[in-house]
Amino acid sequence: MTDNQSGWIKRLVEPLRVEPGSAVHLPRDFDPGARFGVRKKGDGQHLLGQGVELLAEYQERLSAQDTYGVLVVLQALDAAGKDSTVRHVMSGVNPQGVRVSSFKQPSAEELGHDYLWRHASKLPARGEIGIFNRSHYEEVLAVRVHKEVLDREKLPPESRTSDIWKRRYREINDWERYLADQGIRVVKIFLNVSKEEQRRRFLRRIDEPEKNWKFSASDVRERRYWDDYQRAYSKMLSHTSTEWAPWHVLPADHKWFTRVCAAAVIAHTLIDIDPHYPAPDPAARQQLEEARRELEAEAR
Repeated sequence: MTDNQSGWIKRLVEPLRVEPGSAVHLPRDFDPGARFGVRKKGDGQHLLGQGVELLAEYQERLSAQDTYGVLVVLQALDAAGKDSTVRHVMSGVNPQGVRVSSFKQPSAEELGHDYLWRHASKLPARGEIGIFNRSHYEEVLAVRVHKEVLDREKLPPESRTSDIWKRRYREINDWERYLADQGIRVVKIFLNVSKEEQRRRFLRRIDEPEKNWKFSASDVRERRYWDDYQRAYSKMLSHTSTEWAPWHVLPADHKWFTRVCAAAVIAHTLIDIDPHYPAPDPAARQQLEEARRELEAEAR
């Protein structure tokens, strides 16, 4: 990897990062249409290609070293482009080393456990990249906007006090710190789409037959809570961007640029880990040399 390859990644990631301890107000602090000087889609595709190559290289090293794991937490409102981002950004990696988990409404079995239980069971192993398409953060987003959902979580009365959201922020931060201490790096990405761009994408899903399957009437009903979600996301970003697991807010009005940003954020984490291929010990080296002699002897 050259300095030019790593340089653009660092420059791009810096304005996306939510500084731990900062108070975030989404409409004021992050522009969904930003492109940070990358004006042409062709330039973005070139950068994405570099990012995908770096991800492929570092994922192979991560797997070989078998010491660290990477968990990518992907959050967004509907039609922000989560699925296409995963598909394009991870296109070059070995699928055996990547696992995508999507979390929908919890099942009866999952509601019988604490809210982190179903997420803990999907964590990546060492050497793997795990992607949460929606995540444990729904517990301070959708559940906060639709407080009636708490009724289904079977919480004892003493747990449903006015400070429940602050407690959940603390619990999530502590859990992610535990993961970081165990060698699981948590990369948190929020795709920040504007209300107008979401409206246009919903209309395309209605107008284009091949996209009808993506649309549900509930999407429009959920859109009525736009301001509530903006507040919930702002509070989440303010309270859970930490030194060990910072949030990154990616402008999502231009999908091609969102993918460039996502590749940069994930690659930046892998570059920081800097995994290496393990060097064989003397005994293993001797076995390799013996295998070489045997294979070379077959050609005689």
